[in-house]
Order: sequence, then C-alpha cells, then structure tokens
Amino acid sequence: MRDSSSHRRTPRTPRALHRRAAAVALVGVSALIAAAVQSGAATAAPEKAPSAASKVIPGAESLKLTPAQRAELIREANATKADTAKDLGLGAKEKLVVRDVVKDGDGTLHTRYERTYDGLPVLGGDLVVETAKSGATEAVVKATQKAIRPATTTAALPAAKAETQAMKAAKAADAKTPDVNRAPRKVIWAGNGTPTLAYETVVGGLQEDGTPNELHVVTDAATGAKLFEYQGIENGTGNTMYSGSVTLGTTQSGSTYNLTDGARGGHKTYNLNRGTSGTGTLFSGPDDIWGNGSASNAETAGADAHYGAALTWDYYKNVQGRSGIRGDGVGAYSRVHYGNNYVNAFWSDSCFCMTYGDGSGNTHPLTSIDVAGHEMTHGVTSNTAGLNYSGESGGLNEATSDIFGTAVEFYANNSSDVGDYLIGEEIDINGDGTPLRYMDKPSKDGASKDSWYSGIGSVDVHYSSGPANHFFYLLSEGSGTKTINGVTYNSATSDGLPVTGIGRDKAEKIWFRALTTKFTTTTNYAAARTGTLAAAGELYGTTSAEYTAVANAWAGVAVGSRPGGGGGGGTSFESTTDVSIPDNGAAVNSPITVSGRTGNAPSNLAVAVDIVHTYIGDLRVQLIAPDGTAYTLKAYGTGGSTDNLNTTYTVNASSEVANGTWQLRVQDNAAQDTGYINSWKLTFP
Repeated sequence: MRDSSSHRRTPRTPRALHRRAAAVALVGVSALIAAAVQSGAATAAPEKAPSAASKVIPGAESLKLTPAQRAELIREANATKADTAKDLGLGAKEKLVVRDVVKDGDGTLHTRYERTYDGLPVLGGDLVVETAKSGATEAVVKATQKAIRPATTTAALPAAKAETQAMKAAKAADAKTPDVNRAPRKVIWAGNGTPTLAYETVVGGLQEDGTPNELHVVTDAATGAKLFEYQGIENGTGNTMYSGSVTLGTTQSGSTYNLTDGARGGHKTYNLNRGTSGTGTLFSGPDDIWGNGSASNAETAGADAHYGAALTWDYYKNVQGRSGIRGDGVGAYSRVHYGNNYVNAFWSDSCFCMTYGDGSGNTHPLTSIDVAGHEMTHGVTSNTAGLNYSGESGGLNEATSDIFGTAVEFYANNSSDVGDYLIGEEIDINGDGTPLRYMDKPSKDGASKDSWYSGIGSVDVHYSSGPANHFFYLLSEGSGTKTINGVTYNSATSDGLPVTGIGRDKAEKIWFRALTTKFTTTTNYAAARTGTLAAAGELYGTTSAEYTAVANAWAGVAVGSRPGGGGGGGTSFESTTDVSIPDNGAAVNSPITVSGRTGNAPSNLAVAVDIVHTYIGDLRVQLIAPDGTAYTLKAYGTGGSTDNLNTTYTVNASSEVANGTWQLRVQDNAAQDTGYINSWKLTFP
C-alpha cells in the first residue's frame, strides 16, 4: 500500500534596551456564538500622531522555533524548575509544571508554568517568567499575587456534595441530559480571593442549543459554596462554498485519496453526518476532487473546513512562528455536519478538534475562513495564556479568536472571501446577509459592547469581547470613516478623540506577543492594556509611535488614559492626597471640589483612578456625586487578581450638577491585603 502526500486543486474557478516589568484559563470548548442561556497607566513620550515608521528593535521578536527546538527548551526548563521555584520564593509544597517556552532573538526566554500545591493542581496559579540570556530573572507575570497557603488540604465536604452542586448548575443553564463527565477532583482554587481547597467537577451532556456541554464547577471543599464556573466548550479545498476553487493538502493511499494534510501535522477532516458524538468518517474518495461548491454536497463543507485549517496553520507558522496549535508540529482535526440545523461551531480541548454545524436549514455550514481561524485560535489561547472562559478574561479569549480569525482571512488573500473586519459575514447566520460581529463598532450586532465599563465582566463573553475587538480595529486602522476592500467602516472612540492606526500587521504582532508572554488565566482588560503596552515597548520601544498608539487605542475604548493623563483634553480636577484603605474595613473617601463649571456634568465624565493595593479583587470603587448618588466604577470581586488599579472609567453623569464636592469611595471587602488611594482625577471633556 502506498501512502504519500499530494496537493489537489478543484476544477472550479473561483525589545526595548532595558527590559521592563510586565503586567491572566481554564479553557476547553468555545462556541462561535453565545448559547441561548447564558492597569496600570503607562508613561510615554508626549502624544503625537502615531505612524507605522518604527521598526522592530533587533532581537526583540520571538524566534520561529521548530517543534524539536521548542521541546528542547521545555526539557531544559523542566530540568531547572525546582531551582526556579526556589528563586521565585515559592513554598516547600509548591511545584512548577512547564507549559510553554517562547525565545526571543536576543536570547530572552518567556517560560510559562502552572503550579501544584502538595500534589494538587492550583487553578489560577499560572505564571510567566522572563529570563535574560545571562540567566537572570527580569520579570514575572502572575495570575494571582496571593501566596498559595491554603488552610488545609483535607476536605470537610464529601465529593458527592460537589457533584450535586455541579449538576444543579448545569440544569440551571437548561443543559440537556447532563451527566458527570469528570468526577470531582481536589484542587486549590486561586482564581480570585484567598487560595482555598476546592473540588472541580465537569458536567457533560449537551447545552440548550445542542452544543456539547463541558461545564466546570469549582466548589469550596469546606463550605460547599460555588466559587466559580465556566464552560469548557469554546464556541472551519476543493470546490468550496465560500472560497472558490482552492488547493488542498491531501494524502493518497493506494487508489484512494483522503483529507489528511501531511504537510500540516497530519490535520484530518471528518464527516459526522448529522451525528453529535464520535470522530465521524474521514473524507475519502477515488479522484482527489472534493465538493462542488454547494451545501447539498457533503464534501463541500469538508473542503471549506480543510482549507480554513490549512490557512490557519500557515498563518501561525509563517507570520507568528508557531508550528501548530500547541507549537509541537501536531495537527488537530475538523468535524463537519454536526447535528441537524445546528447554528454554531466550536473548539474542544478534550478532542483537540474543531466542529462545525450546517446552519439553519443545513444550507450555510459555518466553515468560512474567519470561523476556522477563530476556532483554531481558541486552541492556541488554551495552550498559551489559557484565558479563563468567564468574566473579562473570557471576553478577551473570544476577542483573541476574532482578532486572529480576521488576521487569517486577510492572510488568505482569497478573492472569493476578501479580508475584512467583519466576523462570519459569509455564513449568513442572521438570515439577512449581516455578519455575526463588527470590529469597528461592535454594538452594531445589537449586543456587543463598544467600550469597557465596570460591569462588563457579567456580560456573555461573546459580547464582552467587543472592547478588545474595537481596540484591535482602532490600533490597526484608526478611527473615523474609511473603506477597506470594499467595506466601509466608521469607528468612533469613547472619549471622542481620534486614534491613528499603525497597520494590522503590527497590531497582530503586538497582540500575539502579549498573548504568549504577558497574559495569564486571569488577565482582565486593565491587565491586557498593561500587557500590550509591554509588548509594544519590547518590540518598538516605549517612545515609539506604536507604543503611543496602543495607549490611545485603549483609551478609545475606555481602558486607561491617553498619554499625558486624563481623557486627552478638557478641564481636570485632581486629588493627590494619599488615603489609606483599611484591610477588610470601612469605606474611605477622597474628595475633589469642582468649581467654575456651568450646568450638569457630561455623559462622558472621565474618572482616572490610581490605587495602590495588593489585591484589587477585594475592592469596591465608587464615584459619589455632590448629591450623594453613587456610581459603581468597580464592583467587589471583579477586576481579577492583579495588584494596583490604575485606569480611567467613563461615567454618564449628565443628571448631576457639575459644581460641588465629588468623592472617590473605596472599600476593602476581604482580609489580608492593604493599600491606599494614591491619586484620582475628574476630567470634563
């Protein structure tokens, strides 16, 4: 029997010099659409219009490692991980587990670790260590700043109680036929608050819309309280339906061809034939011609998915230097024709595969180029930052997939499906020709958010992704009206000030570096700003136009300030008096008196907050108007597990009289962490 690779064409036409301190998942399956149920400020050069003139600092970019080179770096990191743990001051019961290694041209290593404590996995204990060529540790990015010292590793709660709670959570989300997919295991939960002994239970079955269920529920092993939950499923040529006639990587065995891409890690594409479980049947045939461009031909969706997977592989390898989703040169696999009238697509870590439904009426398979790039990117995120698929980190996870799904579409340069900043525009998921999401103005889909606000972590991750998608568009193209590849965009900013883009290629490079070397499981929007600024500083320098553009683009979506502080203009009133915040105590107030204004405050009042604190998740931060009305800027339990809160909030204070005494009210709601209000500022545009 002969087994050789072939390619088949369908017969149809168409570093900064000084290293800097940098800035956070329990990820499994991500769906493309929502189910029916559901930092620091940076110092920069004086603001100027960004341009694309800067070049990458020599040696700052990450090297394109072969799987063998990466494996050797991981082996070396494993050999020294005990010493690394000691150098980091970890406790005697803590051990490091190497997840990934990125190497820069100047010899700098970024090694990503998970942790165990007394043999138990520490969820939310991941960290990235940046090491110079000399071996000196230059920076450490931690998902939690808390010491891993749980009171006990002996559970008071029976495992069966945790299992019952997990099943209740699944039923509350209207899961179909839920069952325990993974029995409760003891873990240390460090995702927020003080690290504590817990159980993690995984519930299987199906979600309400037919998507496989992989609900992770974390239960306090002492009290039985639910600490956290997240969904593990993260909602792909031939004669294709969306991309015309394209070349596919296939394999010939005897007189039979099949959709196995030997040039891309052995990626395979299977036909589920309306099934919802198993691998399905590998597409095969006698002629190496796949599909006819019509949804009625089963091979067409297979051709689209196989082509999208190849493009995504090529993009990550040729542009970002990553060989496969895990960086190990091993291909995933695709499954098409999932279910009946299934209007979704998803990535699953457990099968290391992408799965695609055929859409309403089984007439529009969700296998367009950007959807394929989106789904495979969930795998990349899982194997790098591992952004928790819940809260703000979940929104950043989804945005990362939209960002690189878009990048793959532009990279493809396919005349039948040209690059754009629209997500899923080919699959007609709404039935009226409109796309699933818009990056230039996310709210155009009716649910996504254009800018950050304090409650965005409670929004479905497919919609809380909006500010990061908007940031990426602004960083790439800038604000205002413009037409790109025949599509007209009109992107506004939250502060009403313009942003000048630096080009998509640089924006992609900055986001990928932040994802692989700065983000951790618990990264929130403030930390994403910090991480992307650090990435831009390493690549182009902290006085570069690119660095300034990153700060401006984040300010354009209400995350942080423009360079120089405030909202970039207007009249500011500031307090620089330190106010201590009692540990787990009463709220404290810092006043600012506003005078000389007329009428009411604006709808876009900028509130710049600089709070020094060892754990911002414990804090509730409110703006108190002169009449006593409270506006919550950050709720208790939100904001992740980083230290220090340095960001700018936008408040609609148009019902308040401008003049009078405004107050910043801060309360620490849990023990063991301390800090103070360093300064805060009100800016009236």
